[in-house]
Amino acid sequence: MMIDPLKTARQVSLLAVLMLLASCAGKPAKNDCPAGTQNLPGCPPLSAVDDPEINEIYADRTWLRGSDIDVDLIELGKQAEIPIQHARTKFLGPTDEAALTSLAVKIWMIENAEHTIDFTYYIFKTDLIGQAMLGALCNAVRRGVDVRVTVDSVGSISGGSHTPLRALQTCSDRAGFMRNAEGQLTTRKARVQVVVFNALSKVSNPNRRSHDKLLVKDGSFEGKTAVITGGRNISLDYYGIQADGSADPDPFRDAEILLRSARAADDQGYSVGKVSEIYSTLLFLLPFNKQIKPGTSDHAKQQFWKSRKRAQGALETLKGYDYFSPHYERMDEYMNTGFHDSQVRLAHELGNLTDSKVVTDVEGNQKRNPNSIMTLLAQIGDERPDLKSVRIVSPYLFLAEYKNSKGDLVKDEAVAFREWLDNHPDTTLEIITNSVLTSDNFPAQSVIDMETAPRLLLPPEVREEWISLKGADEMTSQLVNSEKWQELVNNPRLKVYETGRLDSVKLGQGDRNYGKLHAKYFLSEDVGFIGTTNFDYRSRLYNNEMGFFFKGPDLASDVHESFDQLVSISYLWGSPEWLQLRKEVMGLKGMKGNTTKSQRGWYKFFRNSGIIWLL
Repeated sequence: MMIDPLKTARQVSLLAVLMLLASCAGKPAKNDCPAGTQNLPGCPPLSAVDDPEINEIYADRTWLRGSDIDVDLIELGKQAEIPIQHARTKFLGPTDEAALTSLAVKIWMIENAEHTIDFTYYIFKTDLIGQAMLGALCNAVRRGVDVRVTVDSVGSISGGSHTPLRALQTCSDRAGFMRNAEGQLTTRKARVQVVVFNALSKVSNPNRRSHDKLLVKDGSFEGKTAVITGGRNISLDYYGIQADGSADPDPFRDAEILLRSARAADDQGYSVGKVSEIYSTLLFLLPFNKQIKPGTSDHAKQQFWKSRKRAQGALETLKGYDYFSPHYERMDEYMNTGFHDSQVRLAHELGNLTDSKVVTDVEGNQKRNPNSIMTLLAQIGDERPDLKSVRIVSPYLFLAEYKNSKGDLVKDEAVAFREWLDNHPDTTLEIITNSVLTSDNFPAQSVIDMETAPRLLLPPEVREEWISLKGADEMTSQLVNSEKWQELVNNPRLKVYETGRLDSVKLGQGDRNYGKLHAKYFLSEDVGFIGTTNFDYRSRLYNNEMGFFFKGPDLASDVHESFDQLVSISYLWGSPEWLQLRKEVMGLKGMKGNTTKSQRGWYKFFRNSGIIWLL
């Protein structure tokens, strides 16, 4: 029997969602070049067809002002009946090889799109990779692919001007005409539409962000669809490559899921691409977004010409790098072979964008979003009492501790985990996260080392003793040299691992580069989740997040293999090796050494000030 996170709830059907979105879009815009009468510059050939399906897709993908939308899009997303789908899947884990493959996949998807592209990212930087993406997107619209771009206003902040994205929109000036499913040219001219999510110039609550990372190719076209999501943003930092084409010694180590439509469509007429495109539409049309448009002055046109030229140069340069080109050259084979048959279900945290009482009514807010990632994750343990293992990877893992408006404790995730283990004596819980060596976020790391792991592994009095130590005294303290400590941190059924080891080049004791863990996934035997959420408070309460639950032994096997590889480059929290690693990091000059030495003080400040909710 399928577990609850992959069950289809009795909510608003996707057909109803499409009808509501279509009613907002209204009738398709009138063609300036009706079929058979084209005689104006820029019109398609006389053979172009006025295709009803393309007209409908065109209308559904058209930007609308908030005042033109008479439905609550967030509520629509929360109540949408998201189907369980059969899909072909691959896992791209936290290795150098997988990172380069991920970059090649994204370029391939854009360059092989035939109809539509949805490009939604929290961080979009205009470095070599960002520019290469712009070049590929410009080429796509010029061959008749309709492009939508959504970037977060904080994650992708660029001085407020977004000149490269404005330049991308001018590629529409030479856009080709869209093709229908049979490959016939239609009368609909492709576009580039760009929106800034939760624009700072409009929004009243800048904490509500789109943490999404999602690329959808040909979402409405069965058999051509490809979808990729996970932790990787659009920036050199995430792909293990530097601007000169050489290997990056200290990249983010991330993970993604790649999905293609199942070979036989049996998902109520919806491919995994169609569901992803509908989700992209909801994000694209949210009323606090802002559409950006290019300027028309001569100065602006000159800037845009230079920007387009720079983007094409970056795409050519990237493809020419010896470190990258072999990955791209094998993409045709990679994208058509070696996939696993899986069941998948999209989930999201759209409710976070408008929820009130986010700290004091967490469980109520989650219940009001049946598609919530956290709600569905919580159901797995309840629905699968036979589980033997739970494995979690997160760079910034927090364990929830929620109180209601009266100050009463209503949820303690650490207690819940321990009780669950007590009630399931054959089950193990394993967690992998960052160490002070590999973390790029010292505030979050202070919570992990002073709260997350201690709350799981240590009784309250021992945890308080750990927090009260001075950093310099950790290794010599009576506490960590006691038999009780060793027994607690070596719990055979509850293990917390932190990445990085003493042979790190950063410590001057070896030649290993461990990078910065940024992957986020959950795994329990043949069921799991891969997505964008860090499982910290910001991801749980403020950001929108998304990803896919999956069920399938072959995909799960790949994810288990990745987990085991991360264990091999980690130390157990509280072990002598882990303590020695912390000591070595404290000896480093600069911010990393100083913040590690003062980690306890920082943690107390974040906790007592309430900033912990925003980390």
